[in-house]
Amino acid sequence: MPTSSSAPNRTAEPCTVVIFGASGDLTKRKLVPALYNLYRDGLLPQGFSLVGFARRHKSNEQFREEMHEGAIAHSRAKPTDNDEWDAFASNIHYHTADFDNPEGYAGLHDLLGQIDESHGVPKGKGNRLFYLATPPDAYTRIITQLGAVGLNGPPPSQCADCGWTRIIIEKPFGRDLDSAHELNVHLLNVFDESQVYRIDHYLGKETVQNILTFRLGNSIFEPLWNRRYVDHVQILVAENIGVEGRGNYYDTAGAIRDMIQNHMLQLLALVAMEPPASFTANAVRNEKVKALQSVRPIRADEVGRYTVRGQYTDYRNESGVPAGSTTETYVALKLMIDNWRWSGVPFYLRTGKALPQRLTEVAIQFRQPPLMIFSHQDHEGHVGLADEMEPNVLILRIQPNEGISLRIGLKPPGSEMRLQPVDLGFHYGTSFGAEAPEAYERLLLDAILGDATLFIRRDEVEAAWSLVTPIMEGWTAGYAPKPSPYWPGSWGPDAADTLIAQDQRMWRTI
Repeated sequence: MPTSSSAPNRTAEPCTVVIFGASGDLTKRKLVPALYNLYRDGLLPQGFSLVGFARRHKSNEQFREEMHEGAIAHSRAKPTDNDEWDAFASNIHYHTADFDNPEGYAGLHDLLGQIDESHGVPKGKGNRLFYLATPPDAYTRIITQLGAVGLNGPPPSQCADCGWTRIIIEKPFGRDLDSAHELNVHLLNVFDESQVYRIDHYLGKETVQNILTFRLGNSIFEPLWNRRYVDHVQILVAENIGVEGRGNYYDTAGAIRDMIQNHMLQLLALVAMEPPASFTANAVRNEKVKALQSVRPIRADEVGRYTVRGQYTDYRNESGVPAGSTTETYVALKLMIDNWRWSGVPFYLRTGKALPQRLTEVAIQFRQPPLMIFSHQDHEGHVGLADEMEPNVLILRIQPNEGISLRIGLKPPGSEMRLQPVDLGFHYGTSFGAEAPEAYERLLLDAILGDATLFIRRDEVEAAWSLVTPIMEGWTAGYAPKPSPYWPGSWGPDAADTLIAQDQRMWRTI
């Protein structure tokens, strides 16, 4: 087993990861490359194994070769050392079965027992991590079958000496509040909540995790993190591509399900939450839930005032998209948080496809101080008004070019006493001198270690859907206009500018 240059501060126990839907793109592009990087860094335990579970027939050797190709194309660390890759791949297995076939799960049960035996693990002591990298309609079927053959394992509270069993479930977790609740009920009839890891890969990004450490670890910022000093917050998730051949899926989801309900509300919760008592999983997740529950719900009949939908002009020509589709590819909305910290501070969220850049950031704009003393005349005699000065803005850049910048006003060279905006910047890649691990690396390792801090709890999922579902119902009922068209390469429909302009504010210029 390779070892990292510095000893890891967390040691994982031997375990087997089982990926359902192993023939899919997520496994090849993200999951196996992430596991390989963990292996290279010495963070996977001795006795680690991987089992791919899928319906397509292939041998262990075929599956290993496909995963090798995926690691070469997508891994942060390329597998150029054949001996190293071969050592990792020797513990990769493939199991062919249909998701509905009980015999397939019985065979999986036997295979896991054989793997444990080969590693000298006593019967009943094996550790299992099941990863559902499948379409959402397969979730309940897989969960049911795992329970039927006893692969759900006892929760730690019932058997401290048994091996652990955990399950990771990809988004989307439900399509609305009712379906999310139904899936939670079904899931928790088979697994204990302590075994369930609902994943949102955004939470594995270093810059997302640093929202809390930046706030709480630097004494100059936390005292300003409230309604007294913050004017408003903007959260942007922009993509510069269209649906890229995913029209069949995307048209059933839209931007609000694809981005708002999960990624963007997660970012909002981290920015808005109160400091936790500790950085334990429950303490952090408790505060995130409180933040989401403090967001003022937008009633169905209010969606015309607080939300804007858009659709880029080429969307209906995409493969798999119906000719008359009204699915939104762009959403802007205004949210208010009714608690002592944020009362009166609007949070503006916008996301869309076919925008000018691929960009995810949080912009915290501070209140403008009185600036009349800095009014000035230019060389032509024109008066520069103080309210034209840009306010202080803190930018948390999630992707790309991860970093943090603070826009401040300083006097430029010359005889005039006036302000000019300048940026104080920090970039992760250059400041730390190391490439940040991929999000899935951190999340897979945390799940293996049993650290649920960056995973989403049941009440958090349902709190997010409680905010989004009435908005979707209002759109369906016709309380807001249909999506406005916007040109690919623009920043969305004009109605989005109107949404924020009615509060005498404007979107941050990128």
